[in-house]
Amino acid sequence: MKAVILCAGGGIRMRPLTLTKPKTLLEVSGKPILEHIFDSLPDEIGEVVLVVGYFKEQIMAYCGREFKGRKIHYAFQDGEEYGTWVGLLAAKQFLGDNKFLVLVGDDIIDRDSIKNCLKHDFAVLAKEHPEPKKFGVIVSDNNRKILKFIEKPEVPPSNLVNTGMNVLDSRIFNYPPSKHANGEFYLVDAVSQLMRDYDVFVERAHFWFPIGTPEDLTRADEYFKILTGKV
Repeated sequence: MKAVILCAGGGIRMRPLTLTKPKTLLEVSGKPILEHIFDSLPDEIGEVVLVVGYFKEQIMAYCGREFKGRKIHYAFQDGEEYGTWVGLLAAKQFLGDNKFLVLVGDDIIDRDSIKNCLKHDFAVLAKEHPEPKKFGVIVSDNNRKILKFIEKPEVPPSNLVNTGMNVLDSRIFNYPPSKHANGEFYLVDAVSQLMRDYDVFVERAHFWFPIGTPEDLTRADEYFKILTGKV
């Protein structure tokens, strides 16, 4: 099975740390975020497609053609269009028809939660968050079937937010999303369309650490140092 890791972004909110390197190579507890993500991948994942753009040469030099025992492919997101959908579209050539994972390159998630998603044909990993209005909120039924996504609602109907980790297959490419008001194309909009024809299920993450700002990076570093006994 293959995993797609979206690593092309410029890390604007992480500046000045990303002025000289991509965000996914910033270190948490002594190793890059990207390496933490590789360590969380289940054994079922034998190949990884890294979607690269900003400072792509650094990522390619770090991971090479095999990393952590997994074959690496590179897809390049260098065009005029942006967003998670554009990143996945760049990886399409490597994916075939089989089920695959999609992860963002600046979030750390635990392995068991990712593995739980693999039992579904289509799944989204979510996590409770104390400030759900800052994220995309997921509404599901009692069978964990997703009913809808609500992006950054003023009055969230739940505190269950989308982590951006998905289990999908080639059918997702039949549902290209429209351009968002900010000019980007989002994978979640494609998944919303997919849900009209197929059931998409939500699994809850045990651990999810999104890293978007220097403050997030500091908190993550402190947390993992405590977790690994380095303090």
